[in-house]
Amino acid sequence: MTGPLISFLSDYGVQDEFVGVCHGVIAARCPRARVIDLTHCIPRHDVLAGALTLRGALEYVPADVHLAVVDPDVGASTRRAVAIRTVEPALMLVGPDNGLLSLAAEKLGGAEQAVEISGSRERLLPVSGTFHGRDIFAPVAAALADGASLQDVGEPLTLGALTRLQVPESNTQAGVLRTRVLVVDGFGNLATSATGEQVDALSPQRGAIMVRSSSAEHHGSLGRVFADVPAGALLLYRDAQGMMALAVNRGSAAELLAAGPGDELLLWAP
Repeated sequence: MTGPLISFLSDYGVQDEFVGVCHGVIAARCPRARVIDLTHCIPRHDVLAGALTLRGALEYVPADVHLAVVDPDVGASTRRAVAIRTVEPALMLVGPDNGLLSLAAEKLGGAEQAVEISGSRERLLPVSGTFHGRDIFAPVAAALADGASLQDVGEPLTLGALTRLQVPESNTQAGVLRTRVLVVDGFGNLATSATGEQVDALSPQRGAIMVRSSSAEHHGSLGRVFADVPAGALLLYRDAQGMMALAVNRGSAAELLAAGPGDELLLWAP
């Protein structure tokens, strides 16, 4: 019989023992659970990148519990640790209450119930000041996968108290679309806050587009796949998560435009 499934996302990287230790904690609490590592290469402390990645992966990962740890304020008294049950489908999200879980919760119909787990009976003692992934989040996720209820693992939390992440928006003025880079993937592709409708409204002739960053200006083309442009050329396309993104065929848009998360880009039709 197949056991419960836990997905795991973090900014821990793979050079240290952090991910393996969390796996061990989960195995000790719920030996029949399987863990799917979504990624542990979220840029350090980049809560927005983690939230977007988790949201984008949800429909492809049939996990019972989604564990996410991107926690720049670990140990701070102002940061809660939470577990959330979503509305539809009823899945569990576990992680810091810094907005990391909010986009996933919204995609799953919103939060139906939430608990604060900093003092959970499932936590490992003593709790480290800097490794809540091991001592709080992993054991609570494992307990939920093993059938524990939210009431078993934490104290009730008002849903309105949960932190919601604000995703930057794009706007168009005088034919120029101002957008921001949200995520840079391992290929140097830049996912932006622009929507397809905003790009269409620029009315690019024959798919031509201009892109300006703080340090560069380049001609680009609208396309569906990387091969729609020659090697080394700039492409504006809809990525696998449905976000409007910039890529360089067999190159790096991040390097070409010298742009990264949070940077503003200007787009217009030449």
